[in-house]
Amino acid sequence: MSSSSKVYILAIVSFLVGTSEYALSGILDKVAASLDVSLAAAGQLITIFSLIYALCTPILMAVTASMDRRKLIIISMGIFVVSNILAFVLPGYGLFVVARILMAIGAGVVVVTALNIAAKIAPAGKQASSIATVVMGFTASLIVGVPLGRITADTLGWKSVFGAIALLGIIAMVILSFAIPRMKGDVPVPLRQQLSLLKKPKVALGLAITFFWLGGYSITYTYLSPYLLKVSEINEQYLSGALLVFGIASMIGSKLGGLSADRWGVNRTLFGGFTLHIMMLILLSVVTHTLAGVMIVLLLWSFSAWSSGPTQQYHLTTIEPEASGVMLSLNQSMMQLAMAAGAGMGGIAVESFSLSFITWLGAAGIVIAIFALVILNKVNVVSKVNVNQQLS
Repeated sequence: MSSSSKVYILAIVSFLVGTSEYALSGILDKVAASLDVSLAAAGQLITIFSLIYALCTPILMAVTASMDRRKLIIISMGIFVVSNILAFVLPGYGLFVVARILMAIGAGVVVVTALNIAAKIAPAGKQASSIATVVMGFTASLIVGVPLGRITADTLGWKSVFGAIALLGIIAMVILSFAIPRMKGDVPVPLRQQLSLLKKPKVALGLAITFFWLGGYSITYTYLSPYLLKVSEINEQYLSGALLVFGIASMIGSKLGGLSADRWGVNRTLFGGFTLHIMMLILLSVVTHTLAGVMIVLLLWSFSAWSSGPTQQYHLTTIEPEASGVMLSLNQSMMQLAMAAGAGMGGIAVESFSLSFITWLGAAGIVIAIFALVILNKVNVVSKVNVNQQLS
C-alpha cells in the first residue's frame, strides 16, 4: 500500500474524531432541549471536551512516546469507541459529561498519533500536504459529520449520532491494524522538557497564533446553528444545507491551505486566510435574512478559516524542527484550549449580550492572531540577523 493511501486512511480516522467533537455544534439546540438545560450549558459540553483534550493529550503522549505507533493508535481508538457507546446508552447530562471526558482522552491521542504517522511516512517535501490531508479528514466532519448528524438527529434522535460513530470506529480499528505498519515511537521527552519549549518566544508566539485564530473561530462556530436560525433567520429546513456548504468549503480550504503553504509559503497563506476570515465574520452579522448571501458568506468564512489549519500546524514544526512531534502535540492542546475558551466566551456573550454579538467577538480574536504573526516574523528577522553576525 502506498504512503498516500495510508495517509488517507489516517484522514478517515481523523474524520471520525472530528465528527464526535463537531457534531454537537450542529445539534446543540436538540441536546439542550433533550437534557433540559440551557443553550449555554449545552455549549459547555464542547468546552469540557476541549479542556480534557488539551490537558491530557501532552501527558499521555509523553507517557506513550516510545510505544509502537500502530499499537498506540489502535488502543486510543478503542477508548474512543467505548466512550461513544457510553454517550449513546447513558442517560442524563451528568453521565453524558463523563462520556465526553473519555471521548476527549481517546480523541487527543488518536489525532496527534495520526499526524505523527503522516509526517513520518510522507515523501520528502510533502510533509505539509500530508498533514493537510489528515487535517482535511478532521474538517471533512464538517461536510458529512455535522449535516448528517443533524439529519440523523431529526430522524433517529441525537444519541444515535454517537452510536453510529462507535460502529464506524470499530471498523476503523480493523483497517488500521492491517494498513499501518509497526512503527517505532519517538525518544521519550519528559513533560517538563516539553513545556520548557513554551519559554522560547518563537514557540509562545506560534502557539498564541493558534489560540487566537481558533478561539475566534470557535466563539462563533459553537453557536452557529442557533445563530443561523435566530439571527440570520434561515428556515430550519435549509439548516442542513447551510452546514453542508460550510463543510465543503472547510475541506477545500484545508487542502488548498496546505498546497499554498508548500508553494507560496506560510506567511502569505496565513495573512491571506486571517484577513478573509475577519471580513467574513463581520459580513455574517451584516448579511441577514438573505439565504443566498448567508450561504456565500458561510462558504468564504469556512474556506478562509480552515486554510489556516494545516498551514499553522506545519508552521509550528518549522519553528522547532528537532522537536516537531512535541510541537504538534502542544499545538493540538492549544487548539483544544482555544476551542474551550471560544465556546466559553461565546456562552458568556450569548447569555450576557446576544447571539448577534459573537461574530464581532470572534473577529477580534483573529485580529490578535494577526498581530502575533507580525511579531513572530519580526523576531525571526532579528534572529537571522544575529546568526549572520555571529557567522561573520
